[in-house]
Amino acid sequence: MNTNVTQDLSLFYLVGSASLPVQLVMLLLLIASLVSWWFIFRKMFAIRLAIKQSDEFENTFWRGVDLNALYHRAAGARDMAGSMERIFEAGFREFTKHQAGMDIGAIMDSTRGAMRAAYQREMDRLESHLSFLATVGSVSPYVGLFGTVWGIMNSFRELSNLTQATIAHVAPGIAEALIATAMGLFAAIPAVIAYNRYASDTSQLATRYESFMEELSNVLQRRAAKL
Repeated sequence: MNTNVTQDLSLFYLVGSASLPVQLVMLLLLIASLVSWWFIFRKMFAIRLAIKQSDEFENTFWRGVDLNALYHRAAGARDMAGSMERIFEAGFREFTKHQAGMDIGAIMDSTRGAMRAAYQREMDRLESHLSFLATVGSVSPYVGLFGTVWGIMNSFRELSNLTQATIAHVAPGIAEALIATAMGLFAAIPAVIAYNRYASDTSQLATRYESFMEELSNVLQRRAAKL
């Protein structure tokens, strides 16, 4: 008797014998977990690369490299450029469109606008898929709980047809129902951790980009005053 109960409580047997709604819930949670892990690893490499590229570009910028040469280098390798380099390129390109004698305020306003537009594009790229991780992290436990509730309801419905219920009859149905909750937590916990980490990283990058934009604006404003 104990052997049969143990066999019936194996994971694959419980998943295979679960009702169709519970199996659909498990499948949905499995897909959500796999997709979230894919985004977790992609975002991890993307943010690391963005930090590395920002460090390298800032070091180059503050070494006193000629801005025209730096701009041509950034424009020539646009596909390989980092976010900060693209922001610099957009701002400097807009700055060079204006001619000597123009109002400095108007020049700087259009330059800041170009940098702000580039900044927003880069932040949208860095923050892409974070909303998916947040959704998986917040919704998955409730989806798993729905599967658990449904499974327990089915278990009690089946028990109502028995004249005498034992642990051997109750355990498999309860166990298969609880698997859905476990899968919901398995999908949610990594997604929440990754979202919080990457949201913090992108916020720090955003602060760095904004500071760089202000510093570049000051440099370009002094340059415009000499035109």
